[in-house]
Order: sequence, then structure tokens, then C-alpha cells
Amino acid sequence: MEILQAARVLGLSTISFLAALALTPVVVKILYKFNFNKQLRSKEQAPVFYELHKGKENTPTMGGIVIWATVLGLALLFLIMGKLFDGFWNYLNFVDRAETYLPIAAMLVAAALGLVDDLLGVFRLGSNGGGLRMSQKLIVYTLLALIGGLWFYYRLDWSVLYAPFFGNIEIGAWYVPIFMFIIIASAFSANETDGLDGLLGGVMLFTFSALTVVAFALHRYDLATFSGITVGALLAFLWFNIYPARFFMGDTGSMALGITMGVISMLTNTTLFLPFFAIILVVESLSVIVQLTSKKFLGRKVFISTPIHHHFEAIGWPETKVTMRFWIVSAVFTALGLALFFTARFL
Repeated sequence: MEILQAARVLGLSTISFLAALALTPVVVKILYKFNFNKQLRSKEQAPVFYELHKGKENTPTMGGIVIWATVLGLALLFLIMGKLFDGFWNYLNFVDRAETYLPIAAMLVAAALGLVDDLLGVFRLGSNGGGLRMSQKLIVYTLLALIGGLWFYYRLDWSVLYAPFFGNIEIGAWYVPIFMFIIIASAFSANETDGLDGLLGGVMLFTFSALTVVAFALHRYDLATFSGITVGALLAFLWFNIYPARFFMGDTGSMALGITMGVISMLTNTTLFLPFFAIILVVESLSVIVQLTSKKFLGRKVFISTPIHHHFEAIGWPETKVTMRFWIVSAVFTALGLALFFTARFL
């Protein structure tokens, strides 16, 4: 049974990679044809950022479409084929009410909202002609997280949080605000990390790989397949997004990945492992929080520019060095997180 399920996860992940690889040239052509270019912050708004990235101003955004379109497209395809023909096609179908309805819905809604924000930025609409302000994004994240938290608590009767080596801890109604914090933090952190060619894509590759392993170990095979398919799509996306990037991910990709990551961590009750699986996202967010707090209360900056990947650029690290070193840190902490997960599980 497990061998067949492992074959399904690996096989569909490979199919996802090939499908996304075939889809990408079509998406790239559309993005370039209609000039869906990223609008950078002006020199007055962010002088350090502008000097570091002014050469990328005509690079298209919304490349994250490749990721979620592949994942959701395959989910729909195998669902329809499974209903029509059953048998082998039903074996490929990973759409399941208990395991993948919520992450699929989360990815779809988040991708759509992110796409709207990207389009507002492309056409210079919204706040200061650059899409939604961060405060407006946080309101959207909060509403989505509140709906999700209430659904998990009242409809699914989830009220426990797994603490490694201690087991499940009953937290009652506190589950809702904790759920909200995880989703909001995941969305915000993913958005902040998406700032260099290949950075968020590579970091999320490790994160979703870890979540695939976790879901499989918990015998959530449909969820493991969903996560694995996301990994396949991310690999194809990275093929075109590594330096020099053919396109940027955009909010439609970062928001979809961030929120979906948070939902899967709650579904597998492995929230406390996220700081290991997504260490770079944690560090990026903390750097922004520290910078804003220091400027407000001390009147000075801690970093030259934030998120912290821009600080390393500003002190002279080439963009590729920052990205590759962040990938290495992600790989090390993901391995450590998985080691802790399996150690806590079998002790």
C-alpha cells in the first residue's frame, strides 16, 4: 500500500513538473505581450532598494500563475477523469474532502486575491499607484485567517496543538487566534521573502518537500500528493525564475504558497515545526519587524534595508550568493525539522 502511494506521489510530482514546464512558455509569452511588468518602488520611496534593483523594472510579474495553475489544473483533471472512468484514474485523483479540500480552496482563493493585487500594481492602481498597501493586505489576510480558524474549530472540531515530545495539548477556543496568527504570518512572510530571483521559490521548495514527507508519514496520502505536486510545479517555476529571472512570482504566487503552507501545517498539526521548515520566512519577517520597531522607537535603522536579503545585497553580496546561501540554510533547517519530527514521533 505505502509503495503504491509513494509511487503516486513521485509520479504525479514528475507529471506536475513536466506540465508546469510546458505551461511556462505560454505564460511568459502572455506576460511579455501585455506588458504585465513589475512596478518597482521609486527612488524616493526606497533609495537602497531602487539602486539594487532598478535594472529589473521591465521584468514581468505574476509568474506564480505557473505554480497554482498547474496544481489546481491537475487536481481538476484527475477529479473529472476519476469520476468518469474510475479505476486507474481514481488512483491518480488526490482531491479528498478530509485531506485536500481546504488546501485546494486556500490556494485558489489566495491566488485570486494575489492576482488582483498584482494587476492593481501593473496598471498603477490602488494605493500610491502600486496595488494594495501592506495594511490593506493584512486586513485581507486577517479575514481569510478568521474564516479558516472558525471553520477548523467549529466545523472540524479541531482544538488541540501538537507540541513535540509532549503530545497534543488541548487549547480550546485559543485554536482560532493561533490559527489566524499562523496564516497571517505565513502570508506576510512569503510576501516579504519574494524579493530576489529564485529566493522564495527555492525556500518553498524545501518547505513543501518537508510537508510532503510529514503528510506521507501521517498516512495523509492525498495531502502528500497535493504537496508533492506543488513541489513539482515549484521546480519548473524555478527553471525560469533563477537569476536572471524571466519573470517574478508576484503576490498571486507568494500569497497562494504562504497561505497554503499555513493551512497544511495546521491540517497535519505540525505548526511548531514551521520555524524549521520555513526558517528563512521567519528571519525575513523578524528583520522587517525589528527594523520598523527600531525606527519608530529609537529613530534609527538596524539594517541598511529590509527584508534582510536586501541588507546582504547592500553590504556587497551578489544576488546569487544571497539566494544560494539562503537555500542552504533552508536545507539544513528543514532536515533538522524532519529529524525532530520523526524523533518526537517514535520516542
